[in-house]
Amino acid sequence: MALQFGLLVPQGWRMDLVGITDPVEAYETMTRVAQEAEALGYDSIWLFDHFHTVPVPTQEVTFECWTSTAALARDTKRVRIGQLVTCNGYRNPALMAKMASTVDVLSHGRLDFGIGAGWYEHEYRAYGYGFPDAPERLRYLREAVQVILAMWTQEEAVFEGKYYHVNGAINQPKGVQKPHIPLLIGGAGEQVTLKLVAQYADACNIGHLDNEGLARKFSILKKHCEDIGRDYNSIKRTALYNCAIAETDEEAMAKTGPYTRNIPAGSTGGYYLFAGLERSQVGTYVRTRMYGIDKKS
Repeated sequence: MALQFGLLVPQGWRMDLVGITDPVEAYETMTRVAQEAEALGYDSIWLFDHFHTVPVPTQEVTFECWTSTAALARDTKRVRIGQLVTCNGYRNPALMAKMASTVDVLSHGRLDFGIGAGWYEHEYRAYGYGFPDAPERLRYLREAVQVILAMWTQEEAVFEGKYYHVNGAINQPKGVQKPHIPLLIGGAGEQVTLKLVAQYADACNIGHLDNEGLARKFSILKKHCEDIGRDYNSIKRTALYNCAIAETDEEAMAKTGPYTRNIPAGSTGGYYLFAGLERSQVGTYVRTRMYGIDKKS
């Protein structure tokens, strides 16, 4: 599969709408970026699922993920739309599956459904959600993806787990895409998350890693696939990077300032710095430096 490119639209979570005081104009800024990405030929656009800004909570605009996904589905025509990633703890998975099915119809079949176990404790506490430890959040996630897939594939979904229960839940329409909406699981945990990818997902998102790190994670995912007889190449592999594009290294590095929380001390770790490249050259440059990636956001 050829390498594909997506981008995260400015949603506010990473302080990327600062200075726009009118919330209507802030939304229009977000949708203009989505439309420009579509016009420039990007394959996909993505949103985060968060309520409070990072690195610290502020009063700045942060648009909710799924209502924004639905709106962008109507503001665009071709580009695919997904989440990096939906926080499982914020919504009941049966309802989440129903919402996703509706958005897939609104988008005429362009939705990629991304989900993960969740991690931002401050948001959980502030909004009144319980915050179990990581192993339990992963157990919730394991059941949730089974509920979601049941809602997308069964006429009357049934699931009986420790955390979630559905009994004859009807979900019509189920969406446009067949056999169902693509399911992406985010995270790189080797013992649980990547096993869930092998068992249930159509795609994964690993996050910020160099080629050595990507090679390790994908080799582990491949082993998990082999253990259950799954075709490793049937899983779309994606990674998330911050890309700073400028005429010189110095100018590119200056652009990384707002997102230094993603960079290890003394390293450009999570960044690709594109200095002095024409826009058309960036894709070729990245292709020579990515290991096993189908899509980059």
